Amino acid sequence: MEIRQAVAADLAQIQSIYAHHVLNGTGSFEEIPPSLEEMTRRYQATLARGQGWFVAEDASGLLGFGYYGPHHPRSAFRFTVEDSVYVREGVRGQGVGKALVAALIAHAQAAGYKQMIAQVGDSENVASIGMHASLGFTQIGILRGVGCKFGRWLDLVIMQRAL
Repeated sequence: MEIRQAVAADLAQIQSIYAHHVLNGTGSFEEIPPSLEEMTRRYQATLARGQGWFVAEDASGLLGFGYYGPHHPRSAFRFTVEDSVYVREGVRGQGVGKALVAALIAHAQAAGYKQMIAQVGDSENVASIGMHASLGFTQIGILRGVGCKFGRWLDLVIMQRAL
């Protein structure tokens, strides 16, 4: 597995991986998968801010992707970023997400950010919670029942890591 910076040619596979999570999982609170055009817009906005967008790849193609962006648009939050990571179905639990978040942490540290936030969709997402904890994130709160997806009220687990 290789971790590298994402390029525009990766976006169709990125959109496909994310669409699967939107349609089948509770890690994302989006309910309609964004189009390739929308994913391209998000990717370009991240790069324009100088923030990181990485992919994990092997001979079978993209295994997952991750990026970080602003935690909040207000200026006082300018040194705090939020990570997002999604792994292709069939390869979860093999360290792909952890490798991607580690790359995001390193990139954000080098860029001078001070804090990284993880907002983990669904308190039952123990894999993501555990992966973030293994990289030094601490659970700082749970917003109970703030998302509704698939007819279920979902929690949002907030985790934080100093950079």
